[in-house]
Amino acid sequence: MAARVEDLAADGQPAPVDVQILPMRRRHLRSVLRIEGQAGHRGWSLGLFMSELANQTGRRYLVAKVGVAVVGFAGMLFVGPDGHVTTISVDQAWRRRQIGTRLMLALSREAIQRGATALTLEVRATNEPAQAMYRRLGYAPAGIRRNYYADIGEDALVMWAHDVDTPDYARRLDARERSIRGRTMIVGLDGSGADPGDAPETEEP
Repeated sequence: MAARVEDLAADGQPAPVDVQILPMRRRHLRSVLRIEGQAGHRGWSLGLFMSELANQTGRRYLVAKVGVAVVGFAGMLFVGPDGHVTTISVDQAWRRRQIGTRLMLALSREAIQRGATALTLEVRATNEPAQAMYRRLGYAPAGIRRNYYADIGEDALVMWAHDVDTPDYARRLDARERSIRGRTMIVGLDGSGADPGDAPETEEP
């Protein structure tokens, strides 16, 4: 069973929660699209997600699960020495549980294993909580893409993290991981355990 979202620890913060990070599969897409629909701007379509999953060359898409519930997802495109975060979102009911950070840590470490030396992403110019999370992971603003989110008339802030293949950046990732409340279990990304998602999704009616 997933922890109750409203549970709080003694310090008033959300109670620690254990999260599984595993490869996104087509069976997860109903939950992924439900979360994508919370974004506040036009998100990815089912067809786009299916196309990306069908062409996994140079890509990695992940979901985060609490119990049987998909509570977040993220993806990255690998091009030469760069890793480009293509999408990331967390269920509104499960925010403040460091789920986005866990997804970013998993993607970052895979990018480094694949030889990346820099990471980049676009984020809504007004999304200050997300920007703060990215800054803690070493990203810095590098420019603006005007009207990137055209359906809502909002610009995107372009952010980059450089020299991610260095010991200093590895220590930054380790420090972020140590700050997480609750366990993070990485499943099926490097052969370290079977992917438990072979069974059909059951979290949605």
